[in-house]
Amino acid sequence: MLVIIGYVVAMVCIFGVYILHGGNINVILKALPFELTTIFGAALGAFVVNNQPKVLKATIAMIPQALKSSKYTKARYMELMAMLYDILQKARKEGLMAIEKDVENPHESPIFQKYPVVGNDHHVVEFTTDYLRMMVSGNLNAHEIESLMDNEIETHHQETHAPIAAIARLAGALPAFGIVAAVLGVVNTMGSVGQPPAVLGGMIASALVGTFLGILLAYAVVEPLGGLLEQKAADGSKELECIKSTLLASMQGYNPSTAIEFGRKVLFSTERPTFTELESHVRGKK
Repeated sequence: MLVIIGYVVAMVCIFGVYILHGGNINVILKALPFELTTIFGAALGAFVVNNQPKVLKATIAMIPQALKSSKYTKARYMELMAMLYDILQKARKEGLMAIEKDVENPHESPIFQKYPVVGNDHHVVEFTTDYLRMMVSGNLNAHEIESLMDNEIETHHQETHAPIAAIARLAGALPAFGIVAAVLGVVNTMGSVGQPPAVLGGMIASALVGTFLGILLAYAVVEPLGGLLEQKAADGSKELECIKSTLLASMQGYNPSTAIEFGRKVLFSTERPTFTELESHVRGKK
C-alpha cells in the first residue's frame, strides 16, 4: 500500500504542479503513447539482452514482492528461534543422533511442523537441516561449518541481488532512452521546417516529453523500486545469519537458551524481540 501511495504522491505533485503553473497537459498526453513505446521498447530490448534468462525470471518473480509487506516480522523470528531452541534442546538432552529423523524428514518432524510459518519455508528448512546434518555426522568442526555457512549466505546474497542489479542498470539507462526518443522527435521536427511556428512548437514540445519521461521513469519509478527490493533482500539474508549464529553457538558448547541469544542479537532492531519476549515465547511453546 505504501508503494502505491508513494507513486501516487510523486505523480500528483509532478503533474499537478505542472498544470497549476499553466502547463498544457494535452501536449504530454498526445505525445505519451509514442514516447512511452519508444522508451519502453528500447528499455525492454536492452534489458533482455543485458540479463541471462535466470535473472529475467528472478526479476519477474521479485517485482510483485514490492507490493507486499515484509514477511520477516518479529513474530516470525520468535517462531524461528523457538524452533531452533526445541531442536537444540532435544539434541542436548537425548544426543545429536536423536534429531536425525527430524533432520532427514523435516516435513514429518513434530518439531518442524509445530512451527508452520518457518517449518514449511523451503529455504529455512533446507539451510537448517543441512547444517544440523553436518553436526550430527561430526565430521566437521565449528570453523569449517562456519566457512560453509558464509559461502552459502554469500551465494544467496548474490542470487537475490542479481535482479536488483538488473533493475538498477535499467534505471540508469532510462534517461538515455528518453534522450533517444527526444532526438528522434527533434529529427522529425527538423524535417518539417516549412511548417508554421505553432506546429513546430508543438512538435518540439512533444520531443521534449521523451526526455522528461525517461528521467521521470528512472528516478521516480524504477530506481525507488530497486531500492525497496534491495532492503527486502537484506531481510532474507538476516534470517539465515540468525540461524547460522544460533547453530554455531550450540556447536561451541553453549546451552540452547544462550545459543538463541546469539541468533537474536544479529537481527535488526526493528524486528528483534527483547530477551523477555523471546524467553516467554519459548516457554509458551514447550
